[in-house]
Amino acid sequence: MDEISKRKGHQNFATVIGDIEAGKLIEVIDSHQQEDIIEVLEQQPLEVREQVEEVSVDMWGGFPKVVKKVFPNAVVVIDRFHVIKVVNTELNRIRRQARIVSVHRVSKVVRRIAVGREAEVKKGQASPDAWHSKHR
Repeated sequence: MDEISKRKGHQNFATVIGDIEAGKLIEVIDSHQQEDIIEVLEQQPLEVREQVEEVSVDMWGGFPKVVKKVFPNAVVVIDRFHVIKVVNTELNRIRRQARIVSVHRVSKVVRRIAVGREAEVKKGQASPDAWHSKHR
């Protein structure tokens, strides 16, 4: 279960329901409102909805409420793409706050030092101790 923007740059969304295991699109709901989504999904027989075991959703707070109401036996699973995006955003914020250079740049410096190419390392980063003391 996910939402898609109907027009780029606008807050006009449709909700997409798919079966990941079967690779099939089940429904496109022309709304992103909880009530509308519930109304459309409840048109499926309860016997069918009771068979749904897991529903993967993004981090929009409305989806778990929809799942709980419509799919009584389903477990809500947060889509890993959205979890990783939030984690990376937060790690970047912390990194900037702590003034740590990018992971790529650090690993490049470490590789050069490890193979004895300190001369290629930028000024002020010629040794692991100098780098470490600068980025504590």
